[in-house]
Amino acid sequence: MSGYNSSDEDDDVVLLVCVMDSVIRKIRRQSRIPKHVSAFSGHEKMCELITGHEGLLLEHIRMNRDCFHRLVTLFTVQNRLQETHTLTVQEQLMMFLTMVAHGDSNRRTSYEWKHSGETVSRYMDTISSHLVQLASRFIVPPDFNDVSTVIAENRRFYPYFQGCVGAIDGTHIPCVVDADVAAAYRNRKGFMSQNVMAVVDFEMKFTYLVAGWEGSCHDARVLNVATSNPAFMFPHAPEGKYYLVDAGYKNKPGFLAPFRGQNYHLHDRRREDGDRRKEMFNYRHASLRNVIERTFGVWKSRFRILRGIPRYPLEKQRNIVIACAVLHNFIKLFSSEEAVFNPEDDAVDDGNAQDDVGEASTQQQQQQQQREESNDMGHIRDHIANAMWNDRLD
Repeated sequence: MSGYNSSDEDDDVVLLVCVMDSVIRKIRRQSRIPKHVSAFSGHEKMCELITGHEGLLLEHIRMNRDCFHRLVTLFTVQNRLQETHTLTVQEQLMMFLTMVAHGDSNRRTSYEWKHSGETVSRYMDTISSHLVQLASRFIVPPDFNDVSTVIAENRRFYPYFQGCVGAIDGTHIPCVVDADVAAAYRNRKGFMSQNVMAVVDFEMKFTYLVAGWEGSCHDARVLNVATSNPAFMFPHAPEGKYYLVDAGYKNKPGFLAPFRGQNYHLHDRRREDGDRRKEMFNYRHASLRNVIERTFGVWKSRFRILRGIPRYPLEKQRNIVIACAVLHNFIKLFSSEEAVFNPEDDAVDDGNAQDDVGEASTQQQQQQQQREESNDMGHIRDHIANAMWNDRLD
């Protein structure tokens, strides 16, 4: 009788299973389909864009070749980015620029540039943080002694608005937040956003920007905090100078608002009981102040990530907004491709101004109007409106 028993049979089964598992793993390794199979590596794609047609580069990264090389030099000379064995500084920056220009996700960027998702995310964070640090160099206050050529060379604006140094408004950038803070970030239009307040000059450059405020926060409150808290370093206009603001803000020293209760936009119908003098002021005020609406439009079209920032931590979402503003000004300074920035002389406000000033009643608005007319900026506004009207009659 054989000494072979059931225990030996179990051992044979275990051994057979192990052998089969090893064979299956080997077959899988041999037949595994690589994830990144494009003929171009990320570096080769970058070289193709840099050496190829200028228009293709402009479409991909929103700046021309010379502007891109200047940006690379800036980050290299200041030792903000270093070349690694897998990524050059040029590729790091180009990968970041395509993400903010087209709003590409981390996964898509990883596939397009043949780098891991962790690498893509790391450079998104690193480069946006460095651009925030560069904000004080590229987002600078206006020259308060200068009169913009946009004003000086237009009879509708000069000499009436010769004290104007820019325009102020807020805009909402969609954001992704946790449920416990969702109520604070839900704006009056019903979606989650961060409220971004900006000051622009008449060359369509940002001269001040503060980001990260909750979407439910009113524009006027953001301005009040920024101007009253020294930590925000708001560039206050000296005496005799002022910023243009819409009716959602108070008419007070340094800030010139339109007349309340009068037509403001060109598409408004004239009312028989309207004050034509105030209406003329409001129309020209709206036409000049519209530079900030056009700047926001160009900014968001150039950097499509601003139409929907991915699910990043809130601080990173805020940094991306500031980084895009820095890039906007950088392009204005160093890119010769400026067709998209050409202002439309007859463009006026698109109706996004907060003319309702919150939920204030008609009586409250009238009281506010009376207070504004009695202060120094009220007198300046009346003087400008009278001069415009008298010159028209002449």
